[in-house]
This record gives sequence, C-alpha cells and structure tokens, in this order.
Amino acid sequence: MVRRILLGSQLRRLREAKGITREAAGYSIRASESKISRMELGRVSFKERDVADLLTLYGISDETERTQLLSLVREANIAGWWHGYGDVLPSWFQTYIGLEEAASLIRVYEVQFVHGLLQTEEYIRAVVALGHEGAPGEEIERRVGLRLERQKLLVAERAPELTAVMDEAALHRPIGGREVLRGQLQHLVDAVEMDNVNVRILPADFRGYPAGAAGAFTLLHFPESDLHDVAYVEQLTGAMYIDKRDEVDQYDKAMQNLLADSLSPKASLERIRSLLRDA
Repeated sequence: MVRRILLGSQLRRLREAKGITREAAGYSIRASESKISRMELGRVSFKERDVADLLTLYGISDETERTQLLSLVREANIAGWWHGYGDVLPSWFQTYIGLEEAASLIRVYEVQFVHGLLQTEEYIRAVVALGHEGAPGEEIERRVGLRLERQKLLVAERAPELTAVMDEAALHRPIGGREVLRGQLQHLVDAVEMDNVNVRILPADFRGYPAGAAGAFTLLHFPESDLHDVAYVEQLTGAMYIDKRDEVDQYDKAMQNLLADSLSPKASLERIRSLLRDA
C-alpha cells in the first residue's frame, strides 16, 4: 500500500511537470482518466508495462531513474504477509495493516478495549469470540493468529513508536473473566518497559468531555516525506481512511488534548498497577 502511494505520487508529479492531462496519460496506456487518478492515489495495483509507457510519455529516459521507479512497481506488487489471512481478513482492513506496517509513529485512542497491539493471546481470544459470536473454533484461532502476527511489529528491527491513550473503563472491563484481565494488566505493565511503547490512561474520574469522545481512532505517521499522516476510524462493517490535511489536523488536535487530559506516563503505570492489585 505505501509503495503504491509513493509510486503514484511520483507519477503524478512527473505528469504535472510535463503539463499532461490525466485523460492523455490514460489514452497512452489504453486506460481511462479515472484509472490514472486511482493509480496516482495508490489505490490500484500497477502493471510494469503501463508504468514504463507512462515514463516514456513523461520524458523519463535516464535508465537509472527508470530502473528505480520500475523496481518500485515490483515492490508495490509484492503481497504482504497478511494476505495469507484473506479468509478472515476483510479487504478494508488489509489496507490498514499495510499502513500500520509502514508507520514510524502510531497514536491511538481506545475506549472499549485494550489496543490490539498490546493484547495478550487470551484477551485477544475473548475479544474475537465476542465480536464473532457463533464462529467455529478454527476461525477464532485464525483471527487470534492474525492479531499475534501484527504484534510482532513492536519488536521488529524498525519498530514504530506506539502511543496508546486508553480510557480507564476499558481496564475495568473483565473481558474473558478476571484471570484474563489480570494477565492483560500485567502485560501492560511489562509493555511500558519497552522503549517504543507509551501507555497513557484517561482516568475514570476525569470530569471534562474527552476530546476523542466521538470514538476510538488511530493516527499513522510515516518516515517518507511524500506520505501525509492518515487518520483511521473503524466502524462495524468498514473503516474510514482520512488523509485530507485539515481533517487529519482535527484528529491530531484531539489526540493532543487527550494526552493533556491523561495521566502522565509514570502515573498511568501506577494506575495500571493499582488496578492489577485490585483485580
């Protein structure tokens, strides 16, 4: 996904630099104007022949530059590990996993549950069972495995920084029972020791109106300068990917307010330990 966005962005800049319309670009590769638009937004896969023809149209004759861009086509078309879970992974969430994998900073606000990247296996299993009531055991385990694979991101060589603001109510909710909750709280205590994980608790006695009261959301920041931040808002049967800068800025402001209203990192850790003692 990220490689597609980067490639699409470069193709758009090259086209605009030559003053070529999307309609003319589409004609050169036997495609429509809307196809060019989707390519430039990184929303479709790329054919190497099409990109080669566009580069010729845009006057890119330097072999080194052509080789670099065409190699990006091949990288963009490589299926991510998550495609192996296509039987339990909706298409709209595959996009998110691709973006999550490429992010250097992930900031989340959670209301109902502990964030997925910080859940224990037992907690995951309980959450999945709640969300897929009546699903066969094999499907449940596939979904649990998918989330555990996602969590490997936090210990990868180029692990992102994760800042998770969680409503304290989520830490009182005995998902899976008291023992599962105790294990989850201990896991959060351990996770805080990781250099790239920052857990912040929005206290239950907070009397104001939480900036993110409209619901949970995620903000993704990427190391590539060509990629703008993305706000992700999940719904029951789909998700919104928001990349318009003024709209993302609203989510960024909400996150800043949530962080200001939350307990400090040290106080958040103490609150989790207190909940663990009482669980």
